[in-house]
Amino acid sequence: MRAPGDMKNMWASVSVGKSEFWLIRPDKHEKRELAYSTFVVKDIKKTVAGLKKKRVRFLPGEQMDSNSTVEGPIVYSPYGAAAIFKDSEGNLFMLWENAQM
Repeated sequence: MRAPGDMKNMWASVSVGKSEFWLIRPDKHEKRELAYSTFVVKDIKKTVAGLKKKRVRFLPGEQMDSNSTVEGPIVYSPYGAAAIFKDSEGNLFMLWENAQM
């Protein structure tokens, strides 16, 4: 699925079986220059903790706007929560948990 309207060229969603991941092009205001893949998770705190135990290093969370808050590497917004990390080759990945509606 591709994002609608103005976001059409910013992200796309891919579903494989019961798994979903996103391909995202960073917004102009972001410090990141590379596009990154996103894995949609049900419990971001648990997933981050589990990956940290496996020595995955997350980037510091960045406040996106006045509606977002940061707790370590996790950024919470009204839409959901995100955490970004790099793999051993420097590729960026994001974990995303949808907001509980």
